[in-house]
Amino acid sequence: MIGKLKQNLLVACLVISSVTVFYLGRHAMECHHRFEERSQPGGILPLSALGGSMRTTLRTGQNLSTPFVYNKDMPLIFIGGVPRSGTTLMRAMLDAHPEVRCGEETRVIPRILAMKQMWSRSGREKMRLDEAGVTDEVLDAAMQAFLLEIIVKHGEPANFLCNKDPFALKSLSYLAKIFPRAKFVLMIRDGRASVHSMISRKVTIAGFDLGSYRDCLTKWNRAIETMYTQCLEASDKCLPMHYEQLVLHPEKWMRSLLKFLDIPWNDAVLHHEELIGKAGGVSLSKVERSTDQVIKPVNVEALSKWVGKIPADVVRDMAVVAPMLSRLGYDPHANPPNYGRPDPKVLDNTRRVFKGEFQLPDFLKEQSQPVINLEQIL
Repeated sequence: MIGKLKQNLLVACLVISSVTVFYLGRHAMECHHRFEERSQPGGILPLSALGGSMRTTLRTGQNLSTPFVYNKDMPLIFIGGVPRSGTTLMRAMLDAHPEVRCGEETRVIPRILAMKQMWSRSGREKMRLDEAGVTDEVLDAAMQAFLLEIIVKHGEPANFLCNKDPFALKSLSYLAKIFPRAKFVLMIRDGRASVHSMISRKVTIAGFDLGSYRDCLTKWNRAIETMYTQCLEASDKCLPMHYEQLVLHPEKWMRSLLKFLDIPWNDAVLHHEELIGKAGGVSLSKVERSTDQVIKPVNVEALSKWVGKIPADVVRDMAVVAPMLSRLGYDPHANPPNYGRPDPKVLDNTRRVFKGEFQLPDFLKEQSQPVINLEQIL
């Protein structure tokens, strides 16, 4: 009896969620179409058409009659990966480019994508939705509109808009389907380093047991395999980026990235720390756990902090616990690993970091920082 009641409640929740997203999407699409009618045709307008250096944010009262056309065919950029893999650094470096805006994590995007994935996996639920006329086409249109509204409206306008929600790339294939011109950057980091960072900095992620390196490495392996597989399947749209190589040789890899994204080169991407909190620059969140790290220039301080911190039994079984390490080019038996030699500028940055030259500015300080809570993502 109790089991039947739970089943009925679950079905009711799924139907309510489906209808909610459908109507949110419909409302967003109606707003979008009305907005387009007031705007000039031809896609997203260059910043020069918005008044040259004018880069006011939509959150702080920009006039919505300003021509700024956006649609599913615009060149969106999605940055993702397992948390603690350099996703925030990557988006901060891109945010420094005058033609790009990423902004803080939205948090809602991976959750709504996970919900859509749940509906698709349930044959019974899909049948119910189809019978109600909520077909894949209807849901896709609603998802497009909903995600676009979030990405566009939560920050400044720019020629290239990007989203950084780490686990959104677990739905990479679906995002590539509904946004045909989108490109994806999958941040990859040595899983031992990512897991040590989660545990040492107490970054809670649903499904990860921070009291167990073995459990966290197993979950890391599963998550990165899901995203990496989809990235390879969309190889013309997805660029895997190793965190270690980015911080060792930032100019080389940022040049490759901007070429892949069809964005002109700009030296500002190598100096993101100089643009934090400035108009048209890099906006950081007080509550994201990486903020105190990305205020610093690119450096190698965090590369090998995990060495000597992982339990001996887990180190012994590393190749079995996390087989994706080998697949991604890491030696599971190397302690410490040899990631390579940094560029001279990175060495200089690292010396300055060790001297304590970079401190969290007052406007980013908060008494306590909440944990990341990504229910239903894993």
